[in-house]
Amino acid sequence: MTQSPRIALVLGAGSARGLAHIGVLQVLIENNIPFDFIVGSSMGAMVGGLYACGTDMVMLGKMIDSMDLRVFFDVRLPRMGFIAGKKMDSLLKLLTKKMTFTDTRVPLHMVATDLITGDTVVLESGPVADAIRASISVPGVFSPVRKEDMILVDGAVSNRLPVEIARSRGADMVIAVDVMFGGGKEINIRNTLDVIITSLDIMQRAQFEQVKGLSDVLIQPQVGCFSPRAFDKAGQIIDLGRQAAEASLEQILSKTAALNRI
Repeated sequence: MTQSPRIALVLGAGSARGLAHIGVLQVLIENNIPFDFIVGSSMGAMVGGLYACGTDMVMLGKMIDSMDLRVFFDVRLPRMGFIAGKKMDSLLKLLTKKMTFTDTRVPLHMVATDLITGDTVVLESGPVADAIRASISVPGVFSPVRKEDMILVDGAVSNRLPVEIARSRGADMVIAVDVMFGGGKEINIRNTLDVIITSLDIMQRAQFEQVKGLSDVLIQPQVGCFSPRAFDKAGQIIDLGRQAAEASLEQILSKTAALNRI
């Protein structure tokens, strides 16, 4: 018997701009667009992980739009990061219902970076909350996550849009969502987080140019005008994610129909 074609949804890194993934997922779900597994980096890992753990994307959008996420940033004198991450750990465990990778409704693959080797690490087992926490750990901002002999930080450091990870896991078609290199980009450097995130953006542009052609559909919400810390603009960012996904629907439907005829 021939195996059915597999469709992967790849959600890229982007700090607050990554909230656009919520809007993209809302549209895909509303239009019954299938995907067999999710690969996420940084905020893409967080949104994809929460979806896979059963979180309703409409409710998540409303919750984040009304929530002050700064409550979960336990700022401290820096040792390995300004934010210890314990409050975020508690939030993630709550939102993921303490699920492991074997419990999720679709398979998950989350990307982090090992500071010891500099390698991309794909997290695919254990508690989902722990993997999300590692994948979102912006260096110098969040304290890193220690796992075995690794020190894990943000997936964006080594792999902002992990399309090739999806291909290596058997994807026949990749729907990728990039929230960093679309139009409307504005650079505003006002604090330490802006400096760190903008530096990561610069380092990752070359990698993005190499992998973007590996996707079958590339969705790019126009969220470049938002600061990486603009969590207070969640509603607007999510709406832009919806708009970008809706604009790509015809292409997605065409590609999935062609795939199913193979």
